[in-house]
Amino acid sequence: MSHFSRRQFLQTSAAAATAAALPAAKSDRPPNVLFVLTDDQRWDMFGVAGNQIVETPNMDWLASRGTRFRNHFVTTAICAVSRASIFTGLYARCHGIHNFRPGFTEEQYQYGYPERLRHDAGYRTGFIGKYGVGAAEDVEAAGKHYDFFEGFPGQGKYIVEGRAHMTTHLGNQAVEFLDGSRDDQPWALQISFKAPHVQDGVPPYFLNDPKYDDLYTGRKLPLFPHMDGEYYLSLPKELKESENRTRWEQRFATPEMWDASVKRYYRLIHGVDVQMGRLFGELENRGMLDNTVILFSGDNGFYLGERGFAGKWYMHESPSDAPRDRQPAAGITRASALECRSTSTLRRRSSGWPASSTPSINGRDLNPLVDGERPPWRTRNSSTSTVFSHPKIPKSEGVRTENWAYFQFLSSNRCTKMYDLAHDPQEDHNLVKDPEYSDRLRPSSRTTEGLDRELGSVEH
Repeated sequence: MSHFSRRQFLQTSAAAATAAALPAAKSDRPPNVLFVLTDDQRWDMFGVAGNQIVETPNMDWLASRGTRFRNHFVTTAICAVSRASIFTGLYARCHGIHNFRPGFTEEQYQYGYPERLRHDAGYRTGFIGKYGVGAAEDVEAAGKHYDFFEGFPGQGKYIVEGRAHMTTHLGNQAVEFLDGSRDDQPWALQISFKAPHVQDGVPPYFLNDPKYDDLYTGRKLPLFPHMDGEYYLSLPKELKESENRTRWEQRFATPEMWDASVKRYYRLIHGVDVQMGRLFGELENRGMLDNTVILFSGDNGFYLGERGFAGKWYMHESPSDAPRDRQPAAGITRASALECRSTSTLRRRSSGWPASSTPSINGRDLNPLVDGERPPWRTRNSSTSTVFSHPKIPKSEGVRTENWAYFQFLSSNRCTKMYDLAHDPQEDHNLVKDPEYSDRLRPSSRTTEGLDRELGSVEH
C-alpha cells in the first residue's frame, strides 16, 4: 500500500472534498496545479468522512490538511453534464451540454481553466483519463487544447490484456507527464479516474484491480440508511420501474450481491488512493510539492442500494453530493460550493491569468474560504435534470438550502419531496403532505424558484 506522509503540506483549494492546509512556499513562478477527479465517489466514501471500512490513507491525509467543503454539490448528477460544468465554470443551462453526445465548441473551450492556463498564464497542461464530454471524435479533437493528452472517450475498460489495471495505468501516465515538466514552466494536470464507476454491462460491474481482491474479505459491512425498501414501495410506478431500479437488481438485489458489490466499490476507491499517494510522493521527490495546488473532487454522488436504487440522477444527499466531510473540525467550511467553481478558483490561485481574458462564468471563487475569510455567501443550490432524456430516468428538479431540501420528479403525478435537514439530515420524513408545513408549499410557490423565495434563500 502506498501511503504518502509528511508533516507539512502545500496550499490547496478544492471544488469538493478536500482543499488546503498550509500556504504554498514563496516562489518566483506560479504554482503547479494537480486536479484529481473520481467518478461516482460520494461524500462518505473515505475515512476522514467517517467511513470505518474503506482504506483511504492518502485522501484522508490530504483532507486533514485541507479545506473540506461540507456542503458541496453538483448542479446535475449526470457525469457528462457535471464534467462540462467543471471544465467551463458554467451551469448546464449556460453551457448547453445536457447529455453524452455533444462536445465542446471552440467558443466553449475559451471558458475553461485548461485553455486559460495554457494561453494566458503560460502553463504546460495535461489531461489523463475519462474525458466525459462528447463522442470519440470530440475527445480526439480536445487533444489539441493540451500539451499532453491521454484522455479517452466513453467509459474505457478497467481490464485490458497486457496492461495494468486502468487506475494504475492512469497513474503511470501521470508520472510520464511529470517526467516532461520543466523547472522554468508551471504545469496543470487533471487526472480523471474511471474508478469507482461500474464497468457497464460487465458483471460483477465494479471491476477492481485483482491484487486487491482480498481487501475487506471477512469484514462485515454496516448497512446504510434506507435499506429496508420502505421508500421504494412508496413510489409511483414510473419510479419503481426506473433505470435506478434496473441497476439495483443487477448489483444489490440480495444481501450477498450488495456485500460483494460494495466491497468491490471500496477496492476501486482504495486503488485511486494508492495512486494519489504515489503522485504525492513523486511531487515530493521532484521538489514540486511546496508549489503545487491540489484539488480533489468527485463528479457526483451515488446510490449504493439505498431507497431501492443504484446509480445517481436524483437529489437525495447520496447522488447529489460529491465527497465531503460531515464532522466539525479545523479546515472545514459549511459554505455551499458547486462543481462549476473550479475555473474561477484556479484563476486566482494560478497567478498570471487575467480575469479580463475569461468570458463571464457562473462559478464563484472559493479562495476566500480556503484562506479563512468569511464573506457573504450563497445559501441555496438548485439541481436540474430536465433536459437529459432517457425513457427510464424520470426528469427532476429541486432546490437545497442550508436547512431544507425540496425536489420533484417531473412525471405524470409530480412526485414531490421536502425534507427539514436541520432536524432530519437522513431525509427520513417527507413533509410535503404535512399540514404543519403547508405554508412553505403554497400553490403559487410549487416551483424551485417559488420555493426558493418562500424559504428566504439568498444567492450572493
